[in-house]
Amino acid sequence: MPSILIMSDSHGMTKEVLEIKQRYEEVVDGMIHCGDSELELTSEELQDYYYVKGNVDFDPDMKEEKSFTIEGMTFFITHGHLFNIKSTLMPLNYRAEEMGADVVCFGHSHMAGAEKVDNRLFINPGSCRQPRDHREPTYALLSWTDKSNIKLQYYNMNHQPIDLKFDTSLRSEG
Repeated sequence: MPSILIMSDSHGMTKEVLEIKQRYEEVVDGMIHCGDSELELTSEELQDYYYVKGNVDFDPDMKEEKSFTIEGMTFFITHGHLFNIKSTLMPLNYRAEEMGADVVCFGHSHMAGAEKVDNRLFINPGSCRQPRDHREPTYALLSWTDKSNIKLQYYNMNHQPIDLKFDTSLRSEG
């Protein structure tokens, strides 16, 4: 079962980002950081991550969006600040459609959550440093057997699952 680690908004954390990376790099098929690490793209902590530039990242070599496919699932990642995600997912959904994405990962709001829109899964892993939704700091793990069996589980920074998960299918009904 393929799986992806998703984190965002670590805002200067180094030890914790490295610890999460070391914990999962041998057991997941990919690792995503949705921006605002405040680290250099070449930092040890960000190596092996699919990484995008957040609104407080200033490394000129960072890209503001990325798209890639792992095990039949196409991902689109961006920080979210350029798509007005605090108000609506519509501009982000339009861009994700252009990119042919099945799964869209973003941060910026520091609020963990998942939503299915137009048969596309939108994931905000929350912030692993400064949550704004009265929850503890979080990151997420996404796993799937195929597009009809997708599981998303959120974790706290002690690597314990929290009571926030989302199971869905991206197959069209009928």
